[in-house]
Amino acid sequence: MINIALYQPDIPQNTAAIIRLCACFDVTLEIIEPCGFHLDDKRLKRVAMDYINKSKIVVYRSYENFLKKKKNSRIILMTTKAKKKYNNFKFRQKDTLLFGRESQGVPKVVHSNSWESLKIPLKKNARSLNVGMAVAIALSEALRQNS
Repeated sequence: MINIALYQPDIPQNTAAIIRLCACFDVTLEIIEPCGFHLDDKRLKRVAMDYINKSKIVVYRSYENFLKKKKNSRIILMTTKAKKKYNNFKFRQKDTLLFGRESQGVPKVVHSNSWESLKIPLKKNARSLNVGMAVAIALSEALRQNS
């Protein structure tokens, strides 16, 4: 099954919306710490509502721990810096779609450790989407291809 991973997320409301999304599609959410908030943050709980109890969440204390667990998986980095478009890519059942921090994206080491980097094409002069929207778009395509 496709997984979603968040690299050191820093906005609890976005993470909460992604928790709800993953719960609704029965997708595991992997959170790579440190986060810019505590996972018991009331803002996260308010947006996630009872979906937090219906979701599968795996928390990694570090990026290195995440990589060890994913050594046999394809990590697909979703980034505005990619050249390939997500809709021209063949997703596989066990892919992990990785999304960076809202404020900074991911460091170069994450780019270099990813199996592929993909982007969601936007109009010229548009910088980026909200991370929750980007997760929904990419996950939708990955699930469509693998249903």
